[in-house]
Amino acid sequence: MGRYRVSMDIGGTFTDVVAYDEETGTYAAGKSSTTPHDLTEGVFAGLAQVVDSPADIGFTVHGTTVGLNAFLQRKGEKVLLLATQGAGDVYHIARGNRLRLYDVQYRKPRPLVPLRDIVEIPGRLDYRGEERVPLDEDAVRRAAARVRDEGFGAVAVGLLFSFLNPAHELRVEEILQEELDGSVAISLSHRVAREWREYERTSSAVLEAYTAPVIRRYLERLQAEMTTQGLSVPLHVMQSSGGVVTADSARERPLQTLMSGPVGGTMGLVALARMLDRPNLIGVDMGGTSFDVSLVVGGKPDISTETALEGLPILMPIANIHTIGAGGGSLAYVEAGGLRVGPESAGADPGPACYGRGGTRPTVTDANLVLGRIDPETFAGGRMSLDAAAARNAVAALGEELGLGVEELAEGIVSVINAKMAQAIRTLTVEQGIEPRDFALVAFGGAGPMHAVFLAQELGIADVIVPRHAGAFSAWGMLETELRRDFSRPFFRPAASADLDELGDLLAAVEAEGREALESEGVPAEACRVEHVLDVRYEAQEYTLSIPVDDVDAPRREGFVEEMTRRFDEAHELRYGHSNPGAPVEFVTVRAAALGDLGHAQPEELEEGAPPTGGRTRDVVFDGAPTPTAILERSELAAGTAFDGPAIVEEGTATTVVPPGCRVSIDRYGLLLVRTGKEA
Repeated sequence: MGRYRVSMDIGGTFTDVVAYDEETGTYAAGKSSTTPHDLTEGVFAGLAQVVDSPADIGFTVHGTTVGLNAFLQRKGEKVLLLATQGAGDVYHIARGNRLRLYDVQYRKPRPLVPLRDIVEIPGRLDYRGEERVPLDEDAVRRAAARVRDEGFGAVAVGLLFSFLNPAHELRVEEILQEELDGSVAISLSHRVAREWREYERTSSAVLEAYTAPVIRRYLERLQAEMTTQGLSVPLHVMQSSGGVVTADSARERPLQTLMSGPVGGTMGLVALARMLDRPNLIGVDMGGTSFDVSLVVGGKPDISTETALEGLPILMPIANIHTIGAGGGSLAYVEAGGLRVGPESAGADPGPACYGRGGTRPTVTDANLVLGRIDPETFAGGRMSLDAAAARNAVAALGEELGLGVEELAEGIVSVINAKMAQAIRTLTVEQGIEPRDFALVAFGGAGPMHAVFLAQELGIADVIVPRHAGAFSAWGMLETELRRDFSRPFFRPAASADLDELGDLLAAVEAEGREALESEGVPAEACRVEHVLDVRYEAQEYTLSIPVDDVDAPRREGFVEEMTRRFDEAHELRYGHSNPGAPVEFVTVRAAALGDLGHAQPEELEEGAPPTGGRTRDVVFDGAPTPTAILERSELAAGTAFDGPAIVEEGTATTVVPPGCRVSIDRYGLLLVRTGKEA
């Protein structure tokens, strides 16, 4: 076994790699430019900065946005959808958008499969999952012939009531495999999401079919190259739920990896909350192209059982991450006589003007460079040298259009992007009934610490935390998670008349399935545990809340229904600000998360020492005025060090900007703790 625990996170602009040396108890972080033409190039370039060879790795996990990018750029496979006869239009009819009922400019999301590529298959199950009409196998074989003749790369199968009885979908899969010799990706709706609501289940199956071949090809290529270079342990992949699975399992269930890149930061927040005993954290991850917001409430990640991407629903456990197009590469431009910033990004190529790769339009990174908040010689740990003159020229050219000076426009660009990011935080907090002032703000990503204190001041947040290797924090978070497999089963019953023995048996069956899945992934039985929740709602409601169930024997204990009803009322009050105690409730879905402990990297502690004396200073623009500002190297800051702003703290993966009026201290883990406002 190798000595290193390694994580790799591909971002839109940079690829981050973190390695934990289990012999010395120290961390190292690497950063390389993302290589869109072949993502593995960026991965191995970053890996070479932290380990000599993949043969030295004892555990590795990877976060990728390959599938997400294929969806967003509409570069997935051509999909044929097989639906139950008479229900072929379900995917296109979709749901009415009640939230935008009076929006005259609203346009329905464009489905991934056009109507001409939907084939209705005779055969029918009823609402109890019992067969009413046998499956027409000849119709399935004709559909397979069309797949061959018309060059489809994937097939999605979404048959009615398959979540109750998957027999027809399984037989369809057998026939397709016989006819197509395993050459085409097949996604079955009951396997993707064994839940009610046929449109959402079908949409999930289609999205998996659309992205599966792209994800599988990438993982196969990465695995093969890692093995060739000496990796002797399984490659793990982050899931949208915040857990990991082996790459072999990820190829079988590729939809689960859709948000695997951003969710690493959320799991890092969970580990940080545990380490600091601070249960409520807001995480902001600002990279080159996007800005992600996530929450940890009560020490737990904010996990949802469904989400939507560009209006298309997906049924799967997923960390709630609100993303906007705001990053260091976000382009500034004039629209309707006013300054706009983002969501369009300069990306990794050509990148901001200061990268010297041919970009001429000003970005947020160019603005920060003009303001003196970035050192052009030490950017990205000194691996890149920035062209300050090119940044200044790009900002000046836009400033002429608006009649503004260079520094004035640069501050305007930063202020506009800060306002957009503050609103993104409000979307996940204030609009959900959560007061951001009750949380600490954790800043990470390559550009997050540069803007975090300004965001905290805008929102009235008193504390900002900047972790070590902030630019690679999402990669660090991947090392702090567990192997996870999720399972669900329908249990649609009024709570008052539900058969609780049946519920207990169902919980036990799902738990057994979860433990078996973990053991198949190589997790020993003693390292496995299963957590259960039950989706509950008031009768006649449309949507549910997930309420924890103590164990598989809980339904057989006296007062179970009353206890679950009480917990649901409390959760409803917390989420929506009101509840209806005494109203009848109903159970909808049983869920289980099977978790396997893969070990954890221990937090590295710093020794205490005296604060650095002397050092560099340079003028940095704050509130329109050049201000002499201390420039500090983070690696030289010992535990117990404290200082006042203005200051710039530089490290290999990020730069932290501390404006005047703030107080900074370094704790024993090397975290930068910034106090803002009056309390500073």
